[in-house]
Amino acid sequence: MAQTKKEPAQASDKSTGAMPDNTDLVSRIHFSPDDGHIWLDDQRMLLWHASGFGVLRHELIESLGTERARGLLSRMGYNSGTHDAELARRLRKGSEPVDTVLVGPQLHMLEGIGTVTPVRTHVDEENGQFYGEYLWHGSAEAEEHIRLYGLEAEPVCWMQIGYASGFTSRYMGRPILFKEVQCKAQGADCCRIVGKPAEEWSDAETELNSLRADQLTDGVAASSAPLLGSDDVVGVSAGFNSVCHKLRRVANTQATVLFLGESGVGKEVLARSLHRISKRSEGPFVAINCAAIPESLIESELFGVERGAFTGASHSRPGRFERASGGTLFLDEIGILSATSQGKLLRALQEREIERVGGHRTIKVDVRVVAATNLDLQEEVRAGRFRADLFFRLNVFPIMVPPLRERLEDIPVFMNHFLRKFCALHERKVLGFTARAIDAMLNYDWPGNIRELENVVERGVIMAPDDGAIDSVHLFGGGERVEQRYLAVGAGGALGRMPTTAGAAPAAEADASRVHRKVTQLLAGIVDDRDTTTLDDIEEALIDKALQLSGGNLSAAARTLGMTRPQLAYRQKVRRGEGSDGGV
Repeated sequence: MAQTKKEPAQASDKSTGAMPDNTDLVSRIHFSPDDGHIWLDDQRMLLWHASGFGVLRHELIESLGTERARGLLSRMGYNSGTHDAELARRLRKGSEPVDTVLVGPQLHMLEGIGTVTPVRTHVDEENGQFYGEYLWHGSAEAEEHIRLYGLEAEPVCWMQIGYASGFTSRYMGRPILFKEVQCKAQGADCCRIVGKPAEEWSDAETELNSLRADQLTDGVAASSAPLLGSDDVVGVSAGFNSVCHKLRRVANTQATVLFLGESGVGKEVLARSLHRISKRSEGPFVAINCAAIPESLIESELFGVERGAFTGASHSRPGRFERASGGTLFLDEIGILSATSQGKLLRALQEREIERVGGHRTIKVDVRVVAATNLDLQEEVRAGRFRADLFFRLNVFPIMVPPLRERLEDIPVFMNHFLRKFCALHERKVLGFTARAIDAMLNYDWPGNIRELENVVERGVIMAPDDGAIDSVHLFGGGERVEQRYLAVGAGGALGRMPTTAGAAPAAEADASRVHRKVTQLLAGIVDDRDTTTLDDIEEALIDKALQLSGGNLSAAARTLGMTRPQLAYRQKVRRGEGSDGGV
């Protein structure tokens, strides 16, 4: 895999069972009970029964055989590990390499895989050296295998090994292989794994083969080609994949396609992709926005003009139908056409021939028509605003494109896609998104869909500092309202409602989050000299929270804080800068 140029990094070594503080990881786990989503940062996760995984594992072994089942589960783990390595880079930028590498074992524990105890971790990024040795206690994978098959002669934690290899390979930018040198399923007290560069193992090729699905490049899964042949068509949701499946099915036919969906969902981008993968890809793609052309000109734009047809027509010119001959004509916002224009368009679609305005001869055209609208055309037909015969002519192959609020899994994909796009366009070096920014993006309803998201990310790239991350304050500065619907994992592991992260309040929320983190670290005995939170900051946060809970009632807030109302009022005056010269 081609690596980006890194700053020289010092070798980092740790030979202790201690793990770094995991507050930064816990804060990235969100539960959304209203729509059935769980998120780890910008990745959708699943919470499922260990016994269900055991059934899947059993079915794979029985149907595919042990070796093929092992390869499939290893690749599943490898894929998860590569994604988590990218999260580790973002979260612990500037940390010791070992602390960043230990994100993998820490996430394994948070995801319920088992308890990980580091034995030794050595990382030298500059020279490509790595050695890791870890103990797994209570491995869910080993326990499920024992439940179904009993003890084995060979290690069985295939998915976990794949995860470890994927995580470190992506982090190091070169193939790192982990092996399970002892396993609970072999009768050992716990599992033990060892990882080092592939070339240091004598049977590396055998292990790499079990990880290869289609192709691995330098130990990292090769990225798939852009869907539908376009860098702008991205997504992972079921709704998006359904649209892509329909496009592939209809692409090489001559059928008329009608895209339906709200404004901004990407109908024109999909229409261009349909043309690109069709048999007409060598021909022209001609688009016309029917809403942007005055009624008096729509006919001449579609069908062309003969010289002298009207005042100012000094020469003949072809219309969009002629210009699109041999290719695709895309009619956007078709639902707003007048009754007269609808009738003339219907004739062109039926006869595949047109007449220019002011002309007397018919011109045959070889055009595939693709249309789009954000209106409910059936309702428009019932209301008498759209011709029923034209609707049936257009509605040969309708494709409904879901709004972005129904495709939450696609939001992180678009965020990162547009981040790369606008960093290159504006020559900015923005590293990613903060947790607050991701929360806000996932909670916003996106009435403008992908077009609005693109604009918001571009705004964030412009506003964010170089070598920094985009925060919610950089994104939502136009009065957008973000309704919080997630549950977050607190310091004690309990779920609770997160504070709202709307556009106007992120700075205050950031301060409150910083204070909460500092107090939590102090109570846990963790000292972080980089955090400059003061006692005044802590007091201010406590007063603000007490006032918030009491609805602004000073007496109730004072009782919550164990002080009198005059004492609280005095502190409020001091905070407002009204002085401490004896007045209460």
